[in-house]
Amino acid sequence: MKTYQIPVSNTWWLKKKSYFFFVIREMTSLFVAGYCLFLLVFISKAAESQQAYTELLVSLKSPVSILLHLIFLAFILYHAITWFNLTPKIMVLHIGEEKIPDGLIAVSIYIGWLAVSLIILWIIFGG
Repeated sequence: MKTYQIPVSNTWWLKKKSYFFFVIREMTSLFVAGYCLFLLVFISKAAESQQAYTELLVSLKSPVSILLHLIFLAFILYHAITWFNLTPKIMVLHIGEEKIPDGLIAVSIYIGWLAVSLIILWIIFGG
């Protein structure tokens, strides 16, 4: 039995704003994965030798490296924020018969993110 397939163009996601932002959000996962690989290389260089680690630190101070880190930061923040905003739609919580408002779930996630970020900053800057 033959089935009819509707032809879809490669630019289907450019036709609607919501499709565009969906695809961008999905593409940001590549930036998350790429930065994870960078962190693995960073750890590897740190374990390799003092000279390799120092060379990596010097290369991270270049304008190109700083620009790349800012681009990665923008995409990773977009990725995190969009997923945090989706969480209340995925994780429906109830207390008894009452549904916890979506806004309360989202705000609690952002407060947790802020708390963890502040703890990490406190550790980095000497606590």
